[in-house]
Amino acid sequence: MSQTTTLTQPVISVAMREQILGLDRKKQVGIFGGTFNPVHNGHLIMAEQVGTQLGLEKVFFMPDNKPPHRDPKRAIEAKDRVEMLKRAIAGNPLFALELIEIRRGGVSYSYETMLALKKLHPDTDYYFIIGADMVNYLPKWSRIDELVKLVTFVGVKRPGYTPSSQYPVLWVDAPGIDISSTDIRHRVQTGQSLRYLVPDPVIDYIQQEGLYFD
Repeated sequence: MSQTTTLTQPVISVAMREQILGLDRKKQVGIFGGTFNPVHNGHLIMAEQVGTQLGLEKVFFMPDNKPPHRDPKRAIEAKDRVEMLKRAIAGNPLFALELIEIRRGGVSYSYETMLALKKLHPDTDYYFIIGADMVNYLPKWSRIDELVKLVTFVGVKRPGYTPSSQYPVLWVDAPGIDISSTDIRHRVQTGQSLRYLVPDPVIDYIQQEGLYFD
């Protein structure tokens, strides 16, 4: 009598199946921190270019509560900066808000923030977006040697700035849009037009609340 051999299929768990298919990769998310006083179209262009070029799932705009390197007297209330951000990013599914620094209060240090976010979201890789002008200041950032282990810095190239750093930085090209929040505030104070420099809903909010007029 001949014997028949029954071949059984190995049991593959959902986790193993996802690993085989490459579905267990971490989320790729951008963090764009700043005072956003106010947010302008240059910020939006930078975030869009980084997000699309790197294929990120989201780019979170993260307003600080009190910046460590600037005069806090120049920044308006956080609630106004957050409201302008909400209006600026509405309608773009790539963009979202991260308010961890506002909720925590006090001076906003990126190392503390990213350490907290990594603990909250261990399944996420963070790409920290900064302008080329800020790359030169990285040596002065609090606990920078530890911070670079938590995030991948993304530098947005800008005319007049050499794309190099002693720290690992992933460089991205973007259209050279020379807009600054300082210039926007000056334009408000001197009665100049903000059209095409700031999203229309943000302009409406600035005028409605009488921001930056004094």
